[in-house]
Amino acid sequence: MAQDNSPDQARLERLERRLQALEDAEAIRNLKARYAALCDKQYDADGIAMLFTEDAVWESPGLVRFEGREAIRGFSRGASGIFSFAIHYSLNGHIEVEGDQARARWYLFMPCTLAAGNQRCGAPASITRLTHECMAFGCSATSGRSH
Repeated sequence: MAQDNSPDQARLERLERRLQALEDAEAIRNLKARYAALCDKQYDADGIAMLFTEDAVWESPGLVRFEGREAIRGFSRGASGIFSFAIHYSLNGHIEVEGDQARARWYLFMPCTLAAGNQRCGAPASITRLTHECMAFGCSATSGRSH
């Protein structure tokens, strides 16, 4: 007599989805760490650009908005002229994964040499799985003056 394995199959599928979400969240953390490392390496424009999708948006509301990988590359090329020294610390990361989409948010603490005042920044991001091994940002960074 054959046994009904559907409860076991459903449990296995739930576990697989949970495991995939955990693996995706870790891949997103690594993606964010690569981005920070490239920024801290005098804003490696080509390396940074390759982390973003072709239609990504990098935005600091009220300050700047860059649409598309090439615009982000151009900004990154100029960033080393804005920041002569910077170290990017991403804090309080929060990642929500739903299938092949994710939303992530970090606060940015960035000790730097900057011409104009102190700023606090947060970095919400939308992440899309491009392939099983590769993810890329669609980013909207928020920023505001510290008081």
